[in-house]
Amino acid sequence: MAIAFFSLALFLFLSLDSDLPYSPTSSVSAASSEGVEVQITYGSVLKLMHEKTKVRLHSHEVPYGSGSGQQSVTGFPSVDDSNSYWVVKPELESSAKQGDTIKSGTLIRLQHMRTRKWLHSHLHASPISHNLEVSCFGGETESDTGDHWKLTIEGSGKTWKQDQKIRLQHVDTGGYLHSHDKKYTRIAGGQQEVCGVREKRAENVWLAAEGVYLPITESK
Repeated sequence: MAIAFFSLALFLFLSLDSDLPYSPTSSVSAASSEGVEVQITYGSVLKLMHEKTKVRLHSHEVPYGSGSGQQSVTGFPSVDDSNSYWVVKPELESSAKQGDTIKSGTLIRLQHMRTRKWLHSHLHASPISHNLEVSCFGGETESDTGDHWKLTIEGSGKTWKQDQKIRLQHVDTGGYLHSHDKKYTRIAGGQQEVCGVREKRAENVWLAAEGVYLPITESK
């Protein structure tokens, strides 16, 4: 596991964050965080775990057979899958830098590490429950407000930390990132549907789990 995290950390610095300012004094930490408080910062690579069902937010190069036809997003039951890694990025036109902490109420984007597309939503119906479809869309030079998600921390925390309960609300549609025990049989057999719902429910709570977390940038 440590070797896998180190490899991911190396890949991160070589290729992931070309659009965020790089600090030559920074280091990368692979976090298992037992007993250690880990802050989430821009540029970090992580897996989001669904609090209710424990699946990881996941995507792969398989399009939806209905709705938008864009790249599908699912809940993946296994921890060990590289298609469940996401890079935390600031909203468009933001002055935020790599290593900045992220406060509750901030707008963020999540970029799928493998395919470079953005976590996205719109008014198309999701395939199983007919809620709001959640997809991956765009790329390095293609992003819009449909990729913006408002981070809200559950409880008293002010900045995002690993293993802290959060909600992600899609800015354009108002839908919360949501999953449930309804599973696909065709496009991603055995994987759970991920969708958006406009009501706060227990099923739209997530936590930052496994990942490579960049250290906080020290103010000068």
